[in-house]
Amino acid sequence: MTSQRITKRVVDKLKAGQGEYAIWDAQMPGFGVRVRPTGSKSYVVVYRAGTGRGAPVRRYTIASVGKITPEDARTRAKSILGQVAHGHDPAGEQTAERGTLTISELADRFMAEHVEEKRKPGTAAFYRHVLNKIKSELGATKADKLTRASVARLHSKLRKTPFQANRVLAAIGSMYAFAERVGVVSESMNPARRIEKFKEHRRERFLTGEELQRLGLAIREAETKGIPWDVDEAKPKAKHIPKTQNRFTKIDPLGAAALRLLLFTGCRLREILHLKWEHVDLERGLLFLPESKSGRKTVILNAPAMAVLTNLERIGPYVVPGHRPERPRADLKRPWEAVSQRAGLDGVRLHDLRHTYASFGAGGGFGLPIIGKLLGHTQASTTQRYAHLDNDPQRRATERIGDAIAEAMGESGRIVH
Repeated sequence: MTSQRITKRVVDKLKAGQGEYAIWDAQMPGFGVRVRPTGSKSYVVVYRAGTGRGAPVRRYTIASVGKITPEDARTRAKSILGQVAHGHDPAGEQTAERGTLTISELADRFMAEHVEEKRKPGTAAFYRHVLNKIKSELGATKADKLTRASVARLHSKLRKTPFQANRVLAAIGSMYAFAERVGVVSESMNPARRIEKFKEHRRERFLTGEELQRLGLAIREAETKGIPWDVDEAKPKAKHIPKTQNRFTKIDPLGAAALRLLLFTGCRLREILHLKWEHVDLERGLLFLPESKSGRKTVILNAPAMAVLTNLERIGPYVVPGHRPERPRADLKRPWEAVSQRAGLDGVRLHDLRHTYASFGAGGGFGLPIIGKLLGHTQASTTQRYAHLDNDPQRRATERIGDAIAEAMGESGRIVH
């Protein structure tokens, strides 16, 4: 979310994104413009209905962009905030006047009063993505009229992507639990209850030594001379494609460094992209992450990771900055698509680099407790997924048993070529 004075020029430049977002006025706190994935825009004002940090956050929609001018919207926002200062709750009063919220309105309130207040930014972004899907399918339905059958149909519609289908079901359940607490729907009115989730098959992919070699070559090629394009010269539009000497995809040094850090540290994507230089202690070889999926976390740097960080230019507060140096990089989609395709790693995700780090540790016989600590797991059960790779103790055991049996038999136990 950004902050600047809201004018017609600023509003006209706002474009739809993958998810819903808002910009806020720099001069009037709480006044902003909300932009939905469909491209629709509306003026909104956000405030606390009461005093103290525990007071619920309300979002009041003033009007759609185009129906009134930014200055008229600012005037109305000022009036609404004035009512709030005198103890009124315009959004709550508006809801009471027109009856029960729709699913879209409930989702917005759930995001504003619960998710954005109590969840980490990454979790909030995930919720926003899932709720946008729910709103697109069920948004016009009144919250107290949504049936279990309707939720089950949506869940079934998403059966080809079991993970997404189950997250939609969980989000609806959480949203209605919130709705019960704040009195929007009656108690026990949860249409997601007793719908059986799809079975999710945990997807784990570990890169082999040979695949890592190909990946390393692809990264070095991409950051130096570039990866050549594959072009079908027979296609009609091929004549518009750049000349052969210009058909190369290069990745920037920061993107290459981020990919290497994911491999060398086993960190999650956001832990690297949101890493600040103030959290890096090269003298002691440590990363002090103030916030991760499992809370505060210390990462012990190995020599390759130290080399990557030492060779990076510091051009802002973030180790891997985005286009604007003061902000973190958003993602690694383009560089990863380029190098993974070049390395022949179809279907391999960025998160699989974390699995690969763990698999090399487990296969090296370091033991699951050590691997769990390196990855920042708070529960031993989380690391158990790598148990089948932790074969060093079993290998030592079978070697000793085999040697004992071979000795008793008078066999050498050595392989004869």
